Amino acid sequence: MPYIKTSKKSPPVSTLLDIKSQKCGLRHTVYSVSGNEYTGEWQNNKKHGKGIQIWKNSGSIYDGEWKFGKRDGHGTYSVLLPKSKAYARKYCGGWKNGKKHGYGEYFYNNSSVYEGEWSDDQRSGWGRMYYENGDVYEGEWMKDSNHGQGVLRFSNGNWYEGTWQDGKKNGNGKLYYSDKGQLYVGFWVDGVAKCGTLTDFGRDEAPTPAKYLIPKLHLVDMELVLRDAKSALIANEKQVSTPAHDKE
Repeated sequence: MPYIKTSKKSPPVSTLLDIKSQKCGLRHTVYSVSGNEYTGEWQNNKKHGKGIQIWKNSGSIYDGEWKFGKRDGHGTYSVLLPKSKAYARKYCGGWKNGKKHGYGEYFYNNSSVYEGEWSDDQRSGWGRMYYENGDVYEGEWMKDSNHGQGVLRFSNGNWYEGTWQDGKKNGNGKLYYSDKGQLYVGFWVDGVAKCGTLTDFGRDEAPTPAKYLIPKLHLVDMELVLRDAKSALIANEKQVSTPAHDKE
C-alpha cells in the first residue's frame, strides 16, 4: 500500500500576523487608543515586569513592577501638579493586583503622611500616620481606620495609649496630660471616657500644672467600683448592639 504524505496546514495569514504583533519582552513606548503611554516589559501582550505608565488625561505616572497587566510588586505613583507642571509623589511601596498592598508611604493633599502596611488599597496592619495638625498616631489599622492597639501623640505634648475600634478610642486606655501633669486611666466607648481614675502624674515637669492637687479617694475597694461600672457599660453596649429580633 503506497504511503501518502499529508501536508501540514499552515495557519491563516491573519493569525500569523497577530502572533507577530503580540508584545513580549522589552518594548519601546506603546500608545493606547486613549492616548496613554507605556514603556517597559511585556508578556503575552500584557504589561509584565518593569515599566512606566503615563495616563494622558490626568498626567499621572506609575514607575514600577507589573504582573499580567496590573501594578504588582514595588512601584511609585506620582501625580502632575497643574500649576507648576511638576510631579509630586503620591504613593511609593508595594502593590498587588493593581492595588496598594504591603508596606508603603502615602502622601495626602493636606500634607498628612502615612507610612506602614496596606491591604487591598486600605491602611491595614501596623502603621504611622502624621496628621496635618501635628498629631501622630502609631499602631494598628484595619480597613483604613485606627483599630487595635495604638498610641496617639497630640501636637500639644499630650498622648493616649490603648485600644481603638473603627477610628475611635474603645476599651482600656491611658490619657497623659503632660501639660497639666495628670493621668487618666480608664475605659472608653466610641471616643468618650466612661469610667476611670484621674491622678497627678509628672506634675513637677508640667508647663502649666493644675492649681490644686487631686484629692485621694477613700473608697474601701476602688477597683471593685471600677470593675462594676465597666461591666455595666459593656452589658449596656451589648444590649444596644443586639438586633430586636434577637432579644425576643
